Amino acid sequence: MRTNVFRRLPVEQATGRLYGGRHRLRVVYRTRDLVVLGLGVMIGSGIFKIAGEQAAGTAGPAVLVSFLIAGLVCLLAALAYAELSSVIPVAGSAYSFSYVAFGEVWAWIVGWALLMELLLAASVLARVWSLYATQALHDFGVAVPSWLGGLIGQEKGPDVFALGILLLIVLMLATGSRLGLRTLWFMVMAKVVVIGLVIVVGLKYFDPGNLTPLVPPAQPAAEDGRTVLDALLGALGGGTPHAFGVWGILAAAPAIAFAYIGFDLIATASEETDDAPRKVPRGIITALVAAVVLYSAVAVAFVGMVGMDGLARLDRGGLLLASAFDSVGSGAMAGIVDVGAVLALTTVTLVLLISLTRVIFSMSRDGLLPRPLAGMSRYRVPSRATLLAGGAAIVMSQTVDVLTLEQLVVLGTLFAFLFVAAAVPTLRRARPDLHRPFRVPAAHLTAAVTMAAVGWLMLNLNVETWGYFIVWMVVGLLLYLAYGSRKSELRRLLDEPPAAPPAGRPALDAPPPGARAELPPGVEPVSGPLSAPPRPHRPAPAPETPYPTGRYSLRRPDAPAPAPRDPQRTSPDPSRDDEEREGPPPPGGRHRR
Repeated sequence: MRTNVFRRLPVEQATGRLYGGRHRLRVVYRTRDLVVLGLGVMIGSGIFKIAGEQAAGTAGPAVLVSFLIAGLVCLLAALAYAELSSVIPVAGSAYSFSYVAFGEVWAWIVGWALLMELLLAASVLARVWSLYATQALHDFGVAVPSWLGGLIGQEKGPDVFALGILLLIVLMLATGSRLGLRTLWFMVMAKVVVIGLVIVVGLKYFDPGNLTPLVPPAQPAAEDGRTVLDALLGALGGGTPHAFGVWGILAAAPAIAFAYIGFDLIATASEETDDAPRKVPRGIITALVAAVVLYSAVAVAFVGMVGMDGLARLDRGGLLLASAFDSVGSGAMAGIVDVGAVLALTTVTLVLLISLTRVIFSMSRDGLLPRPLAGMSRYRVPSRATLLAGGAAIVMSQTVDVLTLEQLVVLGTLFAFLFVAAAVPTLRRARPDLHRPFRVPAAHLTAAVTMAAVGWLMLNLNVETWGYFIVWMVVGLLLYLAYGSRKSELRRLLDEPPAAPPAGRPALDAPPPGARAELPPGVEPVSGPLSAPPRPHRPAPAPETPYPTGRYSLRRPDAPAPAPRDPQRTSPDPSRDDEEREGPPPPGGRHRR
């Protein structure tokens, strides 16, 4: 067990302070903050373009059904995140859940996938932010100096705008999350207002005839990237991928699910949330439902405004929604959409870097990454992890053609979804005694359906993307074997020898079972059972948890009751027992023990 890479982290250690100084992050989030955090990452530039892209090339007006299918799949995954967050409210999210449910090596694999997802997503979105910010300057008639024109709005190579937005966010996060939270609130509210305007104005031009035929006839799809599912179907029956029709509705769902991804990042804020076992599940589900409603409403307004014929005539070079408003004579709304897209991308990048920092912090605290990265600054935030995450995102955004790797973000996220869904029934069997403030209904059936649905989405990603993902995971596994497995904090604790008896008190060997103990010469046995002098009963302290007031317990309500309490002990808080037992100090004196 002590050298086994499948060693599991006990729940009590994952949620307590039994090692590693857990729960050192400052509590800053409430339920509404978590909802804003989720909307900040889920509502990005995709809400202004994804409906048009999928309607024009894959599903037609039936893209509305695709939005609901993708939302249902993500809701199933969100239920799993909600239950595990209520039991294991820690910063690592899927990484920590896997550590408890499956073991250390699987936790590393999931954590390594999360690092890839979040790092690459932050780099990609910084690039996209530069593209849309440059487009907004052009649309508003702002002159850009010629020397700067080649350094902004670039798809690859050095980019000043991408560098600037990442530097600003990293400095903001490294100096305290309160500033980042206030900024996030302002920008999320601003983009929700923009989305509200888009829906209201779009419905003004709504024509029910633009939604017919709801399901266009199927036709061969463009060969712009062969998916794993295409390869399997081609190998089995010689089939070719199709767009539109029923197949097009299903094929559009994976791309739309990418827009919903982000609710899982709410779980990384668990250690910074007051009453996390109840508020984190509530924040996850509320944020996801709100995002599905907003995306679906924008899709209805967008498709109903232009229809299939209008979609074919739109300019694909920029935001399709802005082009749609231009086509119906509402140019002012096009500028508002540009502003909304820039704000949306800013909040997404902000939340991604927050989540990336927390995953690095959690893995470093467990010793799988260098432990100094888990150090806290005077602002009570993991500034070292923040600077590392931000620095890596800056280097990647300036040197790698990250826009071609966007699907890797989706694959890394869906990979984590599989493990989280499987962890729910695994923990139900292994630890049925745990108190679960939120429970997934029909857990085993829901987990099976979730894994099947997530697997379907993963098969709809490109073969090339899978190749890159496998290479990344092999590199990560080698790194774990070379460093993480040897430096693991859990391994160190398991390998520690038992504590030696105090000096001056030699350990006594117990007599063998059934033998009578030999008394020293001159000592007569007593007639009754031997007993120590009576002492006041003082129960052993309970294991330390992130909730020292005892409001939340790791024991289920129907589990066997603990040992009876001392009748004289009236305080519900064990940390105050001494004070209450002693009473007030005598006049002019101090407490006596």
